[in-house]
Amino acid sequence: MARSGSKTKCIGILTSGGDCPGLNAAIRGVAKAAVNRYGMKVVGIHDGFRGLVENRTVALDDRNLSGILTVGGTILGTSRDKPHKMIIGGKKMDMTDAAIENILRHQIDCLVCLGGGGTQKNAYHLHTAGKINILTLPKTIDNDVAETDITFGFDTAMNIAAEAIDRLHTTATSHHRIIICEIMGHNSGWLTLGAGIAGGADVILIPEIPYDPRIVAEHLLTRRRSGKRFSIVAVAEGALSIAETHPLPDEDEDEKTDKHKNRKGKGEAEDGPLTAKNESGETYHLVQESKASRLARELQRLTGIEARVTSLGHVQRGGIPTPTDRLYSTLLGTRAAELLAEGTYNVMVAIKGQTCEPVPIERVAGKKKLVPIDHPWIISARLVGSCLGDR
Repeated sequence: MARSGSKTKCIGILTSGGDCPGLNAAIRGVAKAAVNRYGMKVVGIHDGFRGLVENRTVALDDRNLSGILTVGGTILGTSRDKPHKMIIGGKKMDMTDAAIENILRHQIDCLVCLGGGGTQKNAYHLHTAGKINILTLPKTIDNDVAETDITFGFDTAMNIAAEAIDRLHTTATSHHRIIICEIMGHNSGWLTLGAGIAGGADVILIPEIPYDPRIVAEHLLTRRRSGKRFSIVAVAEGALSIAETHPLPDEDEDEKTDKHKNRKGKGEAEDGPLTAKNESGETYHLVQESKASRLARELQRLTGIEARVTSLGHVQRGGIPTPTDRLYSTLLGTRAAELLAEGTYNVMVAIKGQTCEPVPIERVAGKKKLVPIDHPWIISARLVGSCLGDR
């Protein structure tokens, strides 16, 4: 039964950035509580901020919220578009005013944005640019959103990555090989570290700890000399060697800039992957050699042991969310509806211990939660003998 007295009458909800397990569960949590408990109107916005700019919406109610709890992806669709840097007709344009105009057109009291670090920044931009009320939920398999203990989507991705490492053990053992498993994580190593520990990886390489390939190679050779004829290396796609993080002292500024761009994935530009245009003028990403492939060649050269590569890629983001992620998504979503009913805006709903608490959005936007080098997971990995490439 709907409860009267809600300070919020109408909300818009969108999902932005990469797809993630638990998005539909979060949409369901917010919207069902908002509609059924607090009598709010819920406007679903297709394809993130692009759909907001283009005014593509759908009313959300019990009929289209039913049966989506266990479904991966997002029923609303998503995109990585930024309202202030949107590609329109091949040109980068500031569409902030159009986004704000559509929020006002639908009489939306608060825009609810489900996403990772980029989404938090984009939502905050709309708030500061047009005094738009916003509320966000922390979603990403990378677990790197600031001010929350965990993000929804992380548990599912870690389960998938750990299971992959489990499966790689048998073939690595059978063929006496080094098998390198590349796991998502450009800037943070939570996913690789968690999956690596859970899967018993012999080497775990993360962006927060620059590695020395010679130290990694020696660890693998030591294992071989002790009778262990296989090794599993879990490497984050954003992991860098010590040489990649420290330019040569005699380089001029242009050389440093060029090397920096090449380091970011051997072909990624400073602010993301390299792009090109097709005959129609549309931009697309160039396919680059993976981190794991380059590392495999180097370790094979240093050790003389045959190496193979498995890159999990988008498999980590797909499929049915784990019960844990469904639980987190539902808790965050229903808590969001409570806060909206109270008229609490311009916050991210964060998981803090066993509760979900509002955190001012300005404390979140533009910040990342990286793995501290003294984190208990790091200490535990070292104590069980996993090499992190630095000692």
